[in-house]
Amino acid sequence: MKSPITVGLFFVSYFGLMSTEWQPDHLSIKSWAEDDRPREKLAKHGQKSLSDAELLAIVIGSGSRKLTAVELSKQILHHSDQRLSVLSKKSLSDLQKFRGVGQAKAVNIIAALELGRRRALEEPFDNQVITSSSTAQKILKMHMEDLDHEEFWVLYMSRSNSVLEVKQISRGGITGTVADVRLIFKHAIQLSAVSIILSHNHPSGNLNPSPQDISLTTKMVEAGKILDISVLDHIILSSKGYYSFRDEGII
Repeated sequence: MKSPITVGLFFVSYFGLMSTEWQPDHLSIKSWAEDDRPREKLAKHGQKSLSDAELLAIVIGSGSRKLTAVELSKQILHHSDQRLSVLSKKSLSDLQKFRGVGQAKAVNIIAALELGRRRALEEPFDNQVITSSSTAQKILKMHMEDLDHEEFWVLYMSRSNSVLEVKQISRGGITGTVADVRLIFKHAIQLSAVSIILSHNHPSGNLNPSPQDISLTTKMVEAGKILDISVLDHIILSSKGYYSFRDEGII
């Protein structure tokens, strides 16, 4: 199954955001057999028949003087560890370091990846039942994946552990963000939520909770007891996976 980001690459290419340029010093894609040309292949066999490099080639539209669009795309993916999640973290300046990628192509790559991310956020999470930390982190990951700064989010749930809302509480810097206990529980009361799951990300990749993370979690649990709103978990997300306070026995 193609990832949501791959779907984003298709969306941008499908709506024709790039035009194809002639490549004078290299065998152009136009000279390939029709079934090997990314655009023709997509039209004939569907988007799922294309590799990530072929989809990316449609997005960038053309290669360099020495590389076809597909070859240039393979080079870009090679320097992204063959992972679209790594590619999505590259900035405009990072992408323009590749010969043959100017600002226009870099912008379209970033736009395609962002479309894929937004597409993923449209998944119907309403009324989904949270049965474990794994279920919760999949929902939360959609909101915090690939961020270069910290954000704090809360899952609000009903008595049956169905998701009522996923809400961003704060946005911080590279090393921290603030979570206001009063605002978190105020919103829980407004939703008539009976339980919540706290979550924030660590852009550094470190999954270990800081003393501040532990202190905040303890404060939230105690406040929840007074208000009869259970704090079921606090999940830390990073590129290396996730850390669950409940799974680790801290809550």
